[in-house]
Amino acid sequence: MLSPDELERYARHIVLRDVGGPGQAALKQASVLVIGAGGLGAPALMYLAAAGIGTLGVVDDDVVSLSNLQRQVIHTTPDIGRHKVESAAERIAALNPHVRFVGHATWLNADNALGLIGDYDLVLDGSDNFSTRYLVSDACFFAKRPLITAALGTFDGSLTTIRAHEKNEAGEFNPTYRCLFPEAPPPGTVPACSEAGVMGALAGVLGSMMALEAIREIVGFGEGLVGRLLMLDARAMRFETLRYARDPANPLNGDGPVFEDLSIHRE
Repeated sequence: MLSPDELERYARHIVLRDVGGPGQAALKQASVLVIGAGGLGAPALMYLAAAGIGTLGVVDDDVVSLSNLQRQVIHTTPDIGRHKVESAAERIAALNPHVRFVGHATWLNADNALGLIGDYDLVLDGSDNFSTRYLVSDACFFAKRPLITAALGTFDGSLTTIRAHEKNEAGEFNPTYRCLFPEAPPPGTVPACSEAGVMGALAGVLGSMMALEAIREIVGFGEGLVGRLLMLDARAMRFETLRYARDPANPLNGDGPVFEDLSIHRE
């Protein structure tokens, strides 16, 4: 499964007891879709490529701007004005030629979400708006794909894994994103990073943790973040974990499901 070049490239993974050759082969066979090649997606993409993910897909219709470069480390100054999927493709190819890169220079919406997400084994959501986060989480539920989702504040961040289409050991469905956040905050109550600011290195920390959780999900070592929200306070350099459970009233896998498709995202 692994060429001599790959054996040397991934040697530090392969000697890990919890990864080894089978784990590295699983990474090579895996396909991961990253929503957004921005502050969170950029470091996640680089570490996933370095780790040897077989196929990396990216959904982003934006172009690189100068203000992006403070945190979106997959792009460089000469890339300003280029599509982010183009500059990301070049950086990943230079980092690891064994990775197949697929760029989707489009805006994710209710019409294309299921088709895009269904083509991959695992989804990482690094989007910067609530409408996309709810769309991605709902689409992952209907496509039966695990989701790793993260969010950034000015000096804080959070990370969790959603496998709402699966049941736990007790035979109950896992919680959805809507169990954690039933509704998006009213428009205007949460300022965008262009207004409030964001610490660039914090995006690097959370994006790297997304990649680590993705690798853990694929290889299967340790305890994942299903039903657990990891929170980081960068001012105090403190990590905390909040446990959350399925809400019986949630509209996806609750006791009386309401949503049957993504039509709510077309309103």
